[in-house]
Amino acid sequence: MTPRSIRSWLRPWSVTLIVSIVYLGVILAAHGGDPRIWSTTSADYQSCDDPGYDPGNTPGGGYIDGQITYFIARDLGAAADCADVPAYRIQRILLPIAARLLALGSPALIPWTLVLINLTALVGATALLEDLLVQQHVSRWYALVYGLAAGNLLGLRLSTTEPLAFGLIVAAVWFGQRQRIGLLSLMLVLAAFAKEQTLVFAAGYVLHALWHRRWTDAVHIGLIVGVPFALWQLALYQWLGAFGVGSGGEAASGFEWIPFGGYLRIYTASGSLAVFLVMSLLIFPAAVLPTLVGLWRIMRDFVRRNLHPYSWLLLFNAAMMVTLPFTTYREPLGLLRVMMGLILSYLLYAALRFRHTRALRYTFLWLVLNYYLLAG
Repeated sequence: MTPRSIRSWLRPWSVTLIVSIVYLGVILAAHGGDPRIWSTTSADYQSCDDPGYDPGNTPGGGYIDGQITYFIARDLGAAADCADVPAYRIQRILLPIAARLLALGSPALIPWTLVLINLTALVGATALLEDLLVQQHVSRWYALVYGLAAGNLLGLRLSTTEPLAFGLIVAAVWFGQRQRIGLLSLMLVLAAFAKEQTLVFAAGYVLHALWHRRWTDAVHIGLIVGVPFALWQLALYQWLGAFGVGSGGEAASGFEWIPFGGYLRIYTASGSLAVFLVMSLLIFPAAVLPTLVGLWRIMRDFVRRNLHPYSWLLLFNAAMMVTLPFTTYREPLGLLRVMMGLILSYLLYAALRFRHTRALRYTFLWLVLNYYLLAG
């Protein structure tokens, strides 16, 4: 290949693809080539039908969301017995069902198809995000903030739903910028079936349409996203006796009424200022500060009555960070994945409003969080 052809292929999406494949390959090689390691951090791969299985306490200490995703894909009928909070886990149905269909029902292929779907969504979303950034006359390389975000790479390595869910959100935004409301709505509802957290993006688009008196668009988005999701929740209640929407898995605390109450409770729960300060090295610069900056700028947008769709997307994601439960703030890997909504919405908004300012360049600092990946 010539230097010119290399430059034509050297893009954030291709860098994301290469880094992801190398990362997955290293993990696979380090664990004897068993692809099930992509669904769990446990060394024993204890399956949910083993005697004495406790979904909250596997012997290897590796219980995480990805194990449940794998269990659902392998056997949906038995998945409820594999989960700590069945309705909450099973509501994220899109990834496991898609992986099972792609694997043609073969349990041996499911770990591979889970990774393939997430990888395709991650790389594709990074490419679309490049296009969105270039539209704002911002360097396409800021797309790496999303493509190589720790939450996305963790989701890829652990077969959780973030790469697919937020990849669909990026596609929704891309269609939204082209006024393709039908396809925007379709991507939003698919994202909701991948991870319910993404409903805040649908809420942002509905409120934006209402603000500008685009009643038809608001109803269109609201119905296409809301009705199927509500019916799915009713089906879960009929099947499992509970709705899926909640603040987390087993022993999760509720959403907070006090702003950043979940973050502040790290101090009150531990009783140690040292613990709080150490945790703050991650939480304050990565979650609290960009949330505050975003809310401040959105207040200015309201005063000036200059509200872009990105303003609403950041508003709802920032509001979620303000009310996030204590049990999410105290668990770094969970926080990194939940933060994907903030990272994406802040990046889009910063490209629109901040352009070449420090507030946009700040986004590259999120890549420092990838040191968590060194844990394997």
